Amino acid sequence: MNLKFWKPKGPAAGPGDPDWEKALVAQVVQDSLRDRRSARRWGNTFKLLTFLYLFALLILLRPLDGWKDLGLSEDHTALIEVKGIIAPETQASADKLVTALRDAYEDKKTKGIILRINSPGGSPVQAGYVNDEIRRLREKHPDIPVYAVVADMCASGGYFIAVAADQIYVDKASLVGSIGVRIDAFGLEEAMENLGIERRLLTAGENKGILDPFSPLPEHQREFLQGILDRLHAQFIDRVRQGRGDRLNGGDELFSGLFWNGEQSIELGLADALGSSSYVAREVIGAEKIVEFTKKKDLLARLADRIGASFAEALLGMTGGHPVLR
Repeated sequence: MNLKFWKPKGPAAGPGDPDWEKALVAQVVQDSLRDRRSARRWGNTFKLLTFLYLFALLILLRPLDGWKDLGLSEDHTALIEVKGIIAPETQASADKLVTALRDAYEDKKTKGIILRINSPGGSPVQAGYVNDEIRRLREKHPDIPVYAVVADMCASGGYFIAVAADQIYVDKASLVGSIGVRIDAFGLEEAMENLGIERRLLTAGENKGILDPFSPLPEHQREFLQGILDRLHAQFIDRVRQGRGDRLNGGDELFSGLFWNGEQSIELGLADALGSSSYVAREVIGAEKIVEFTKKKDLLARLADRIGASFAEALLGMTGGHPVLR
């Protein structure tokens, strides 16, 4: 307050008034109280807006499956996404998929389960865990069917999971199959020699440096690795035969690593029919309402994943000598 231009209020107030100083102090106190009340109101408003913002942020950050039990009083079809690389710490990890499956089966209003698959494959261990759990849960809950519905791709490890379902539905343009196992590595020993670079690799154990990209691959190591791949391939083929049984119409070419479109996969017995998730829910399961049980990361984790997506994809493509179903 600028006292130079301040004039006391009231008819008796003025410089000659003996109570002039008291009036000035009273006016200053009143103005101060008024300012404080105004600041308090703004403070309360700011606190309320902050609370509402944090509450809304909490809702956005909370995974959608955390709200799935609210208001579900009708029969529904449970949907679980199998999307991307099947590996630990990914959206399609065994932990996430198995947890989602168990939640879907425990929901008393679940009339059927759809695994919507869009995956090029991944870890045989992770895919095997999910296959085992689907088979166990199907036996425990025979009245709740499980259907695999293929989007763009159901290859290798993705198909390893799909064959555990009661039936497999595809789009006519889906890619299905790639039943095989692979190990990726590089051989740069000649480039090293041409550049005049000496590789100094010390190991305790004759084969400890197996698949080192800067060292040659001896024939006995190549045969050893091929034996591992052949055994994993045989396990894969066995699961496919268990899941598909007499529905398979092809020969050994089915297990050669080739893949086919949706229409061809039906002809070969790799899939059963054409159909989308909504079609299967409505026409096959008979519960048109779809409730998603996919275990999703929160918003911040998804943002971090997106930032590093390209780098992670490159690392998964260069498997470092680990077998993959891709």
